Amino acid sequence: MLLTDLLASGKNITVSVSIEDLKEFAQILIEDTRKKLEQVIIDDKAERYIEPKVASQIIGVDLSTLWRWAKRGYLVPIEIGGKRRYKLSEIKSILNGGRK
Repeated sequence: MLLTDLLASGKNITVSVSIEDLKEFAQILIEDTRKKLEQVIIDDKAERYIEPKVASQIIGVDLSTLWRWAKRGYLVPIEIGGKRRYKLSEIKSILNGGRK
């Protein structure tokens, strides 16, 4: 039985583990963690486009401010199917103080 199976069982038991079993368990944990982190990174890098109303709520400004910023080139929306959308990455950049 694998250590991961014992953990999943939820039972309170005492186990004597060989070094090889402990090493295998550590490798399984590392691999699982690596896969989860890779997915988080992939999801984070995937660009999302959000509506003006949602963008204004995230940033905490009025829709008229978004319009003014677009005119000045500070936060310019893109048009998808005749609708304005804002890149979430650009909004995050503004929130982190990275836009001038």
